[in-house]
Amino acid sequence: MLRSLGQRPVTGSDEDPRVAGLRTAVSRLRRELAALPVEFPDRAVAEDELAALAAMTVDGRPEIPRLRRSLLLIAGAIGSVSALSRGLSEVRAAVDLFGEPPRRP
Repeated sequence: MLRSLGQRPVTGSDEDPRVAGLRTAVSRLRRELAALPVEFPDRAVAEDELAALAAMTVDGRPEIPRLRRSLLLIAGAIGSVSALSRGLSEVRAAVDLFGEPPRRP
């Protein structure tokens, strides 16, 4: 698990380890959600926002306010589905590594 915001990319790679961690957590939660046989009202919202998070990891520079917004939408959509709680926690931890969005003046 990544431990600090100041970690450097792995030698030979210019990818931010926070982005790699986010990609892994999002991918895992997407698989868990896809395997879940239960339908619930906001499933499409969760799937759309997970897809948006996955897309943000492609260029390697996700926008922190957008990350946080997606996390809130996902948590609201699947927060009561206990089978997804671990995956959701991992996504939250990955988003938290990016820190808080800059404050507006």
